[in-house]
Amino acid sequence: MKNKMKIYYDPEGDFLEVRFGEVRPSYYENIGDDMFERRDEKTNKITGYKFFNVKKRKEKIPLDVEVDLNSLAIC
Repeated sequence: MKNKMKIYYDPEGDFLEVRFGEVRPSYYENIGDDMFERRDEKTNKITGYKFFNVKKRKEKIPLDVEVDLNSLAIC
């Protein structure tokens, strides 16, 4: 799965997860407003994002997101 992105939405739990590259031991860092960065435990590089309460948001998350590819674990 290297160099691939996986997007998963759970309608029952109302969360959206975006993952980059292969699954590896990671932790989540709270970046505010029910949004979390997934980071590789060894390298600390970003391996994805998780968003909670997606349907309940008054302010919608824009789909056009800029990602610094150099900061991702797949590079």
